Amino acid sequence: MSDPAHPYRDIHSEAFLHRLMRRQLVLSILCASAFLVALVGLPLLNYLTPELMSRRVAGFTLSWLVLGVLFFPFVWAIAWVFIRRSIRLETQEVDEVRGTSSRTVGR
Repeated sequence: MSDPAHPYRDIHSEAFLHRLMRRQLVLSILCASAFLVALVGLPLLNYLTPELMSRRVAGFTLSWLVLGVLFFPFVWAIAWVFIRRSIRLETQEVDEVRGTSSRTVGR
């Protein structure tokens, strides 16, 4: 049950869930920031360096190559990182409550 000396000992306690949700919020903000940098960065690159973005690479302009080919793998990579780190956060929190250490999960 709940131990008053250790408020995070019960995985169903409000303190435990609040701490886990805060750590996942930080992770979500970081992943969303990476996505927004890419989303806003491409139009900025087109505006600030039109000669660079109009160069041809593999038959496409660099702008279309980044938008049509490289953007989707970047979004998949963000999702992959988010899922792996989210699982690792949950595992670490549960391990702290149980008093064990499982460092190989989520790597």
